[in-house]
Amino acid sequence: MHKIGVIQLIDSLDAGGAEVLAVNIVNALGDEGINSHLCTTRKEGVLKNNFKENIGFLFLERKKSIDFSAIIRFKKYLKKNNIGIIHAHTTSYFFAFCVKIIYPKVKIIWHNHTGNYVNLKGFKFFIIKFMSLFFDGIINVNEELNIWAKNELKHKKSIKLDNFPQFINKNKTTQLLGKENKRIVILASLREVKDHLNLLESFNKIHSKYTDWTIHIIGKDFNDNYSKKIKQFILEKSLENSVFLYGLCLDIENILNQATIGALSSKSEGLPVSLLEYGLAKLPVVVTNVGECNKVIENGKSGIVVDKENSLELAEALEEYILSGDKRNIYGELHHKNVQIKYSQKHFITQLIKIYTL
Repeated sequence: MHKIGVIQLIDSLDAGGAEVLAVNIVNALGDEGINSHLCTTRKEGVLKNNFKENIGFLFLERKKSIDFSAIIRFKKYLKKNNIGIIHAHTTSYFFAFCVKIIYPKVKIIWHNHTGNYVNLKGFKFFIIKFMSLFFDGIINVNEELNIWAKNELKHKKSIKLDNFPQFINKNKTTQLLGKENKRIVILASLREVKDHLNLLESFNKIHSKYTDWTIHIIGKDFNDNYSKKIKQFILEKSLENSVFLYGLCLDIENILNQATIGALSSKSEGLPVSLLEYGLAKLPVVVTNVGECNKVIENGKSGIVVDKENSLELAEALEEYILSGDKRNIYGELHHKNVQIKYSQKHFITQLIKIYTL
């Protein structure tokens, strides 16, 4: 196994959950002495700065869905570096499939991070089902996706493997605004599925009672309509001095060490790495009951779970934490212990190597 190389394949290294996990995996495999590489097909991205020294990196600059030049260059890289396994994350399964057609000996493991895939219908579902015939294994980040892969894709080598968190970047560049011990943080790119507006609506309901508390949104701003809605809401509700957007940040450990409560208000999830990162940082969390979130915080034993798209319930949960420092400390410690025991790098990599060698 150690002689055969493995390459993580992903579209970009912008700071999203799948991208963070791909970098965590490539580094962890390198730590195990495995010939470990990562390839981005469409663009590089800030997470490239988080690679350890012994990692191979390839950037293909793929310009279209079927880019023959990129496929040939990728095949050459695989042969030159003795890489036998492509670990394809999210939508990069399509590119991996194209490579398999001209280089059949390579193994494809598809890592499905997208909770919403269980609702796929029509042409896109048919394409994935067909391509899955060429996958040597499917890794799913939650049980719902695993059942879907087994029952709908009919894949015999489908398993669930929990994500793991890791703080690689030790910089301390980001300074959060607002008062110490009164900061609510959300680590989530500005995508509609992350439903920041739900969090802002819940915060707005209680803000007049707790005016010194603040919200801190960390994640890529795509400057699209959804981003405009968030900024408009902040202005309309006069929250400019209480809600702060920082854009893309890499010093996550530093940021979370300045925060008081970790929140996730998503409409859909797989298993969010950010929720695990909150645990590493000992943050008490409030999350919506989507994907694997409820399981991570043990059905509410080590955090607060609320229904998705329910700003009243979310407001009540935030207030519960705001009013009790003891509750914050207890839940923060419980979440931390749980993440360390159940979502460790060691457990993940042991399982992953088994999948590679099946």
